[in-house]
Amino acid sequence: MDKRTICKILNAKHLDYLKSIKNEEVKKLIAENALITGGSIVSLLLNSKVSDFDYYFTDKETCTKVAQYYVDEFNKMHPDNTYLTTTKLKKPIVEVEEDRVKIVVPSVGIVGEADSSDYQYFEGLPDEVGQEFVDKITEAVEKADDLSVQPLEETVKEKYRPIFLSSNAITLSNQVQLVIRFYGQPEEIHKNYDFVHCTNYWIAKDNKLVLNQTALESILAKRLYYVGSLYPICSIIRTRKFIEHGWRINAGQYLKMCFQVSELDLTNIAVLEEQLTGVDASYFYQVIEWCQEKQKENPEFKMTAPYLISIIDKIFG
Repeated sequence: MDKRTICKILNAKHLDYLKSIKNEEVKKLIAENALITGGSIVSLLLNSKVSDFDYYFTDKETCTKVAQYYVDEFNKMHPDNTYLTTTKLKKPIVEVEEDRVKIVVPSVGIVGEADSSDYQYFEGLPDEVGQEFVDKITEAVEKADDLSVQPLEETVKEKYRPIFLSSNAITLSNQVQLVIRFYGQPEEIHKNYDFVHCTNYWIAKDNKLVLNQTALESILAKRLYYVGSLYPICSIIRTRKFIEHGWRINAGQYLKMCFQVSELDLTNIAVLEEQLTGVDASYFYQVIEWCQEKQKENPEFKMTAPYLISIIDKIFG
């Protein structure tokens, strides 16, 4: 697909999304400070199906107000505080730290519209890794068989509503994901990306598509080139998905990732949680939950390789 066509598609999607925003201040901030980057542009270049459009924001104020707006919307949709299961839970809230914005869901970590009683952890899914679960929730939401929101008829028809919240991102219906883990100019955001082919981007306010030559070469050759990431463990796992789709990767790229992993203290449960979450909603959430429970039972508990191996074998079989 050519550059001009991609701009038309992204702009049309963006304008349609903006119509759904009820708060004029938030709408203006998104119109002026949003960009789309990542896999959607790769898919459009290759004439492939787009899974979702990943939005990022250029400043902390926009990121904060977008997060607050959608957390408020989600809480309005669930006035009885019941989601994911029939258990009554505390409402998700937004926390603003010095260098980041995050959504906190007390006692759960993630919330969504659909029932998670048959939740499958991502490693057990055959293909799309983390996105599989989000897709499953989205499909269930569209069927609207188990929504607790009333009136049901109106909710089902509402486009771009929040259906899945994690500390790092907000997934909306209609193929939009708002990433709040990182913000800044494209070059700053891409410092947190792992593979170069995902570093093309579209600037919303200018309807401008910026194509990176190295990224294009990677896409044309279907060759993974690792540029470094805050989440090297997730990067290693993500390679499975690309390889299944015909991409290639050489041993040197794996060595880069392994070296970055070696610099992490994975015996620290907080570090392990951050690494396994990465930018995906629920990577290895059950592993973290088990470790945290163990630490509650014994404050002196330290993660060890044998313990981690044992719980992974129990969870993933």
